[in-house]
Amino acid sequence: MTKTITFAVMHFGIAFTVAYLLTGDIVIGGALALIEPAVNTVAFYFHERVWQRLDRRRPLVPGGHAVAA
Repeated sequence: MTKTITFAVMHFGIAFTVAYLLTGDIVIGGALALIEPAVNTVAFYFHERVWQRLDRRRPLVPGGHAVAA
């Protein structure tokens, strides 16, 4: 859990820094640091669903493992 939290803090920090450096606006930097990870999280959810569907369509080899694409 500590690793996840420190990664999240790092992600927010990088998002804020990049947005601030590009815009020069602390409010926009803060907003983007909050919005971008939230949008990324939703996108990741759908990305995982697509991959789960693809995995279900792959034939299984003896032993129950999916065949590599």
